Amino acid sequence: MILSGIVWWGRLDEVGFLRRLYPLDNIPSEDNRYDNVAEEIVQHCVRNDDWPITWIFTDKRFRLETDDEKFLAFLSATVHPAVRPDESAASDLVAMYNHHLAPDGWELAETSQISGRPVYGPRQMFTVPSALKHVEQTAPVVDREYLDKQIARMESAIERDPELAIGTAKELIETVCKTILSARGFEPDKDWNLAKLVSETSKKLQVTPADVSNTAQAADSIRKVLGSLGGIVSGVAELRNAYGTGHGDELGKRGLGPRHARLVVGSASTLAAFLFETHEQRTPAVG
Repeated sequence: MILSGIVWWGRLDEVGFLRRLYPLDNIPSEDNRYDNVAEEIVQHCVRNDDWPITWIFTDKRFRLETDDEKFLAFLSATVHPAVRPDESAASDLVAMYNHHLAPDGWELAETSQISGRPVYGPRQMFTVPSALKHVEQTAPVVDREYLDKQIARMESAIERDPELAIGTAKELIETVCKTILSARGFEPDKDWNLAKLVSETSKKLQVTPADVSNTAQAADSIRKVLGSLGGIVSGVAELRNAYGTGHGDELGKRGLGPRHARLVVGSASTLAAFLFETHEQRTPAVG
C-alpha cells in the first residue's frame, strides 16, 4: 500500500474515513494544542497537509502494525462502496490484498451488498486437506475435472452458502467412491444410498472393521478409527437431507451456518482422501 501510494481514505477525507473505525474524539492528541486525534489530523492533513499519505501505518494509536483485527478491518473499509465507489478499483484492491493475505490464511470476501455493490469483510480461509488435493490431481481426467469443480464449490460456498457446501460434501464422497469402484472393476448399484456406497467401497478396499484381523497389532484401535468413518458418512448424509441444498428455510430456522459447513466439509474431505489413498496403496485396479 505504501509503495503503490494508495489513497486509503478514498472519496472521504482522513477523519471521515477513520471515524468509521475509531472513536477519534476519545483518542488523545500527541500535540498539546489539540484535545483529540481528530483535531490533530485536521491540522496536519487538511489545513497544512504536512503529514505523508503513509502516516496511518506507523501511528501506534491506530495499531495497524500490531493488531491483526484492526488491520483487516482497515483494509475492508478501504474498499467499502461508501469509500471507494468505483467497483472495478475496489475489486482490484481486494485482489491485491488477498494475494498478500493468502499466505497467512486470510482473505477479504463479500459479506453483503449495498445497492448491488459488494461489501467486503475479513475471513479465515478454509482449505481442504492436502491429501484431497492429491485426489484431485491423480484421479482419471473426466473425474478430475468434476472433482475440481466440487472442491472449488465447497470451499467457496462455506461462508456464503453453507447448505450448498453441505450438499457438495455428500456429492464429493459419492464421486470418490464411484471413481474407486469403477477403477477396480465394480459397477455401483444406482440405488445405493451414501452409507451403502461407502460400505461397499470400504469392503473392496479391505478397510472396514470386519476386515481387520483379530490378531493384527492394535486391532481394537484400528476398529475404532475405521468404525468412525461410518459415523462421519451418516452424519454428512443426515445433514444433507435435513439442512443441505434445497432446504434453505430449515437451515436458517435451525441455526446451521458456516461453522457447521466447515465441520461437514472437513469430515467429508478427510474420508474421501483416506479412501482414495487406500485405493492407491492397495492391489492395482482390475480391468
